[in-house]
Amino acid sequence: MPSSARPAPEPAHDAPGTWEGVVSSIGPKVHALRRERGMTLQQLAHLADVSTAAVHKVERGDMVPTITTLLKIAGALDAPIRHFVEDAEPGPGAVHTRFAGATVSGPVPITGQGDSLRVNGTVSRVAPGDGHTGLRRAGETLLVVLEGRLDMEIGDEQYTVGAGEALHFRTNLDHRSANVGDVPAEVIWVTVPED
Repeated sequence: MPSSARPAPEPAHDAPGTWEGVVSSIGPKVHALRRERGMTLQQLAHLADVSTAAVHKVERGDMVPTITTLLKIAGALDAPIRHFVEDAEPGPGAVHTRFAGATVSGPVPITGQGDSLRVNGTVSRVAPGDGHTGLRRAGETLLVVLEGRLDMEIGDEQYTVGAGEALHFRTNLDHRSANVGDVPAEVIWVTVPED
């Protein structure tokens, strides 16, 4: 190697985005959430059915919890497991989207994609005769019709949602949308997945 060349710097082991960074952030997140919930070490240990010493070691970073232990702690703190293992880098606090006039070429995202924000939203124009069968999964969807109308089948129920109307439903039910009218329907879809 020429003397002027330098090796690439090693990434910091506790840098956000690395697995080491994720692991090292678990303890502080457990500690912060326990304090936020007003719980003692003993109370958390009792609710999680793990030893007080184990919780103490996890919080101090002296022990990496097994997935079983982390699931128990997360359950006792009433928090999703993802809270403890997501990248420590915060996502944006807000995502501003312009969608006016952009709905003719397919769904346009109106929410942050791949960010720490959980809601998924699009605005789309559904042509007359077009339909879609939704994917069944845990969560909820809110649709708002801005123009035209959309016929919805949710489980065994039928709904016609016109301009200025909304429909809110659980996505673990069979659901299908169709535009059986003569004009395009402009629709905002907002989906919230369940933890």
